[in-house]
Amino acid sequence: MDVRGTVTPGFEAVRDAFVRNFEQRGERGAAVAVYRHGRKVVDLWAGTRDVDGSEPWAVDTVQVVRSAGKGVAAAVLLLLYQRGQVDLDAPVGTYWPEFKANGKERVLVRHLLAHRAGLAALDRTLTPGEAVDGVTGPQAVAAQRPGWEPGTDHGYHAQTFSWLIGELVRRVTGRTIGRWVAEEIARPLGLDFWFGLPADEAHRIGRIGPVEPPPAETGGALRMRPKRSVVEAYRDPASLTRRAFGAIDPFPDENDPAYRAAELPASNGVATARGLARCYAAMIGEVDGHRLFAPATLTLARTEESAGPDRVLVVSTRFGLGYMLHGPAAPLLATGSFGHPGRGGSLGFADPESGVALGYVTNGLQKGVTADPRAQALVRAVRSAL
Repeated sequence: MDVRGTVTPGFEAVRDAFVRNFEQRGERGAAVAVYRHGRKVVDLWAGTRDVDGSEPWAVDTVQVVRSAGKGVAAAVLLLLYQRGQVDLDAPVGTYWPEFKANGKERVLVRHLLAHRAGLAALDRTLTPGEAVDGVTGPQAVAAQRPGWEPGTDHGYHAQTFSWLIGELVRRVTGRTIGRWVAEEIARPLGLDFWFGLPADEAHRIGRIGPVEPPPAETGGALRMRPKRSVVEAYRDPASLTRRAFGAIDPFPDENDPAYRAAELPASNGVATARGLARCYAAMIGEVDGHRLFAPATLTLARTEESAGPDRVLVVSTRFGLGYMLHGPAAPLLATGSFGHPGRGGSLGFADPESGVALGYVTNGLQKGVTADPRAQALVRAVRSAL
């Protein structure tokens, strides 16, 4: 296997696991990066740029990371809170008056981040054009009646997170979330990360697509029980699971340049592995003179806000303010880790206690929402290196 990049002595196990992902777990093209205490210790890439192609993955190849971008979107609101521009305990309607409709007067900003707003699904699905026009999505969630009493329970806002968080950021700052990330996070930190891939960067992106995991990876009691139940719920067109993930119907072609150029922070962030890892590294410490979260903000990000059976994902999940927390449904590095996976494989997270931040991106999308076996192999390798 032709693996490119570098590994700091002591982290060779990560390279070994990365190679095994190609040899044993059906990987086509991927990259992984790890920072520790603000210093890059792993930066690897291999395979093909396109899931169905032969051109090699390059040092600057980027990919759509799906929900792994939610962690960056959440960072925007937490940074606005840190700067005194947003009150997490204020009603969303304070900043977005139209949002108060249909019983949402008491929906708080923190409810949006913790998936407690009751707005996981829409009564009317949006077309791909409506989903990306920047107007219809926010109007739809503002008019939507909650599916449960806001603040009393949680369910993963798989697609509606885009319009809830994106529009709130626009109302508070006057900027789209893509522009805010570019100007306030990506540019200062030198990140390859976008909500809305610029035309002059489009030549770097690879094609993503579904791949089947090898039979050996479908075993494991802990993994299979939640996977079966989520799949079963998704097959039911009337289920909240199906309605939440299917809020856009039909779902856009993720390889369409127009989709990649749109700003859907729930699903179409574009990044390199090192971009994800570097962003999380800056959340927990200083990276080349830049730090994102103050200690109090970091505490908020990973303090449990939601826990227990998830109305959408079916299994028990744990969320802080915008981030999945370590647990059986989303295994990260350790108890204090926080981050976000992307459906099909990608992952970004940080662990403040060990000083570790990891980013993993892939073009081969396997079935599953949170605990991808390739990402988990890399996490275990990092744990062994520590």
